Amino acid sequence: MDSDSVRSTLSGLALGNVMAAAARDYQKELLAQGKAQAAAPVDQEVDLDELMDDPELEKLHSDRIAALKSEIEKRQVLQRLGHGEYREISEGDFLAEVTKTEKVICHFYHREFYRCKIVDKHLKNLAPRHIDTKFIKLDAENAPFFVAKLAVRTLPCIIMFRNGIATERIIGFQDLGGKDDFTTATLERLLIKKGIIEKKENDEGEEKEHRGGSVRSSTYNSDSD
Repeated sequence: MDSDSVRSTLSGLALGNVMAAAARDYQKELLAQGKAQAAAPVDQEVDLDELMDDPELEKLHSDRIAALKSEIEKRQVLQRLGHGEYREISEGDFLAEVTKTEKVICHFYHREFYRCKIVDKHLKNLAPRHIDTKFIKLDAENAPFFVAKLAVRTLPCIIMFRNGIATERIIGFQDLGGKDDFTTATLERLLIKKGIIEKKENDEGEEKEHRGGSVRSSTYNSDSD
C-alpha cells in the first residue's frame, strides 16, 4: 500500500470521532489512576480544542492511527493473496494457493451434489469474516491427482491446510449434526475448534437457519488409487 493511498484512506476518517474516543479513553485512564478531580466525567462532552495539545492524548491518537494503518496494510496484503472471498481454483493452481498462505480451507466438491452447494453457501459467508484464512474450492472431477493424493473419498470434503500441510478435514456432515439445515455459525464453531479460523469478538449470535431437503453425503470414486 503506497503512502498516498494510506493518507487518502486515513483522511476519510472522522477526526472528531477518533479524538473524542481517544479523549474518553484518556479520561478513563486518569480516573483509574486516582486523578478524578482533574478529569471531567467520562460521559461529559469533550472540548477537543482544549485536549488537542495534551501530549498523552496526542500519543494515544497517534497509536490508534498507526494501528489502523497497520490493519489496512495487512488486509490489502492478504487480499492480494486471495483472502477475503471464497474462490474456485484449478488443479494447476492448487499447490501455489495452499503453500503461499499460512491457513487455507479448501472445499473439494462436485457440481451436482446438493450438499456441496450447502457448504458453498456457508463458506461464502465465512470468507469475508475471517480474512486471515484463505477460502477456496476445487472441483473433485477436475483434480484427480490431488483427490488421490489426499484420499478424498466422500463429498463434500473440507480440508484444512497449515503452511501447505493438510492437518484436519470435515467429511460430509457427520460433524455438523448429520443434517442439511445446520447454520453458518455451526460450521464456524467447528472450524474455530479445529484452529483454522479464530473466534470473533462481539458476534451478534447465530444467523437464521438455512433449511433444505435431507440429502445423504455422496461417495466420490476416483479412477486413481
